[in-house]
Amino acid sequence: MDLNYSESERAFRDEVRDWLAQNLPPALREKVIKHKRLSKEDHHLWHEKLRSRGWLCWHWPAEHGGTGWTPVQKHIFEEEMIDAGAPRIIPFGPNMLGPVLIEFGSEAHKKTYLPRILNCEDWWCQGYSEPGSGSDLASLKTKAERRGDVYIVNGQKTWTTLGHFADKMFCLVRTDPNADKPQKGISFLLIDMDSPGIEVRPIYTLDGEHEVNEVWLTDVEVPVENLVGLENEGWTYAKYLLTYERTGIAGVGYSKQLLAHLKSMANRRKEGGQPLAQDPLFAAKLAEVEIDLMAMDMFNLRTVSAAGAGKAPSAESSLLKIKGTQIRQRISELLRQAVGPYACPYISEQFDEGYNEPPIGPEDAMPLARQYFNLRKLSIYGGSNEIQKNIVAKTVLGL
Repeated sequence: MDLNYSESERAFRDEVRDWLAQNLPPALREKVIKHKRLSKEDHHLWHEKLRSRGWLCWHWPAEHGGTGWTPVQKHIFEEEMIDAGAPRIIPFGPNMLGPVLIEFGSEAHKKTYLPRILNCEDWWCQGYSEPGSGSDLASLKTKAERRGDVYIVNGQKTWTTLGHFADKMFCLVRTDPNADKPQKGISFLLIDMDSPGIEVRPIYTLDGEHEVNEVWLTDVEVPVENLVGLENEGWTYAKYLLTYERTGIAGVGYSKQLLAHLKSMANRRKEGGQPLAQDPLFAAKLAEVEIDLMAMDMFNLRTVSAAGAGKAPSAESSLLKIKGTQIRQRISELLRQAVGPYACPYISEQFDEGYNEPPIGPEDAMPLARQYFNLRKLSIYGGSNEIQKNIVAKTVLGL
């Protein structure tokens, strides 16, 4: 295992860094840095910039329109995007569905949907979780009954991120309610969100945001050709997709960014007192989370290095998801402690573009309460951390 960057990899980092400096719109970067709300148009603008450079679907194989980058190059690209203050790539089409279609989709699916994802023509959302079927995803109840050349879909999906923006959804449905194992009766369908019978209702989360939704499907007709792979084999494709999602949730780059912000705040001299970083108790907490992050960063690099040698991640995805989410949540807790009462005021309108009222306390304290509440979800979505521990126990320990 070689954890040192080669000369070509350092040159690649410079290339990405220079392109971001020249092409990331300053106004968009400022909205990201100041945690302002991003509109669908903001995301589309950035996706178009990446598309024009050929970097939107950066981890697809070159033969399907992707970059063909090595795992190390992908790691570098992610780090530089975060460091530059770029918006995240909305993952559902490029990062989740695309790899599933490349691996399991028919030639018709690849010819139809991959170019549309590459060209920013479709906005996808994910129809996985249901009320009572989140961590135990195999217990999902949304059913699809085949009638001739269509499936009739009925059920409910929840926590559908940005579903109110989406025009298409990849969806897990139950096609065989009598299968001997729940995982064997699930299929993977592609559904148009403008189909009759679909209703999207907003869910407002603790941070006051409308990011997630519930989606109701009532007698929705889905053409049989929208089935990905084989009927009743959707669990295989769902697990493949979740491997991509869980590794990304680790968010090593975001944790580094948050830690730098935490250190900056902790080293500010308070009026009439010393910097918080000089308080022994807080300094110990700061050191502990930094050591954990350094260890996770090393583990992430080991995983990337192994992937570069052709070894697919297995339990590593779950381990990164567990530790990565814990660290991001811990840093967000320490950030709120660092600013004390200034983390309490929460004015929802302050995150809208054009809001010009002066902040209460330091400007960079303004988003911390919202950020803290939002990051509570990290240890739940993509498969809760408790479920990930079970996966690790079965994969590594054989339990």
